[in-house]
Amino acid sequence: MEVILFVILAAAAVVTALLVILQRNPMVSAIFLILTFFCLAGIYLLLNAPFLAAVQLLVYAGAIMVLFLFVIMLLNLEKEQKMITRHRLQKIFGVFLGLVLLVQIGSVFHSLFLTGEKGLFPPDKVAALGNTEVVARLLFTDFLLPFEITSVLLLVAIIGAILLAKREI
Repeated sequence: MEVILFVILAAAAVVTALLVILQRNPMVSAIFLILTFFCLAGIYLLLNAPFLAAVQLLVYAGAIMVLFLFVIMLLNLEKEQKMITRHRLQKIFGVFLGLVLLVQIGSVFHSLFLTGEKGLFPPDKVAALGNTEVVARLLFTDFLLPFEITSVLLLVAIIGAILLAKREI
């Protein structure tokens, strides 16, 4: 039963993610992105990661999507659509980047099956420690520098938004 539910959620996540990039209307695309986030939260629940599922729903499906929809509604998209010009090498570059991504994914799968390792925290270790503790331990040990860089980047973005808003007032 769990495998069937996983396959359904994974297929729904892939389909809705494809619909995000294939839609011309940005509002419909944002709604499909919300559905993708819900599917991913369901997968996290199946993987016994309720903290990640809650963060996925609260942060991404909630706050980030409100921000996306707010920006989409403020933009004059009809005027923007008329100004779009396509470069002749754009499709070739897109196919090249897609192939690079496939090679990277293939190398990850190859190394995973070659070494047989399940990552830094295999499922038995996660079950023994608890999911939230594992996330916290990773954030403050192995990923401390990226975590701090992200916090400084967010601080700079907030200060920049305040300065831009003050200029317009």
